[in-house]
Amino acid sequence: MLPINLILTDLDDTLLRSDKTVSERTVAVFERCREVGILFGFSTLRGRTAISDYIDMLHPDVLICNGGSMIYHGDNVIHIESFTLEQTRALLSSAYRLIGDRCEMTLDTPDSLYWNRLDDKSATYEVKCRYDEMRDFRECACKMCVQTTDADIAARIAASAGEISYIPFSDIPWYKFSPKNATKENGVRILAEHLSMPLSSIAAFGDDYSDIGMLQTAGIGIAMQNAIEPVKAAADDVTLSCNEDGVADWIDKHLL
Repeated sequence: MLPINLILTDLDDTLLRSDKTVSERTVAVFERCREVGILFGFSTLRGRTAISDYIDMLHPDVLICNGGSMIYHGDNVIHIESFTLEQTRALLSSAYRLIGDRCEMTLDTPDSLYWNRLDDKSATYEVKCRYDEMRDFRECACKMCVQTTDADIAARIAASAGEISYIPFSDIPWYKFSPKNATKENGVRILAEHLSMPLSSIAAFGDDYSDIGMLQTAGIGIAMQNAIEPVKAAADDVTLSCNEDGVADWIDKHLL
């Protein structure tokens, strides 16, 4: 058994199967982790509102949400990073200017998810988001996502708000924009300090670009078989795919 005290796992295409479900085996494995005193949590690009069903199902001890912008211990916020209002409005304005009126975007604030969806996809994609054209947005965002595959446009959008972080998704034609220090790897460090545990006692699972730093920062980083190649290259180990319950399988074999 490895000396692991905390397990952090990405959700989409990592803990969740392709159909966004959680298997009974995965639920049972995390119940056993709790019985032996191993803490666990989600580390996701999604906001807390968008993962409430999984929170109710698995009762994670900690959360890294919005890619590191919001960090929770239980129900308590222990860390928050956000754009200023000026940065938020600059990003929105720049995206519309560079992409046009058909630019599709989402914004996460500490309490809500907003989407300027061009067609009503709420029944098939995200039922908990709030519609807003974001032409005159008046809240500070923790994260913005924009539908584009153009790296140059993404760079120009990011430059409108000063020094911030941005990264593409590997599975959808979107870019994520977030405050400079709002990363999953910083979230791991913040949780380790908050929980008074060494980084070496943390195991992390992931599959996409935003997970690379987290896997390198944790004591042991595990990539999914379905992960992109840069994630596998950065990981210490590779487990089964998300559809084969790779997270649960690795925990069962190495920790339980």
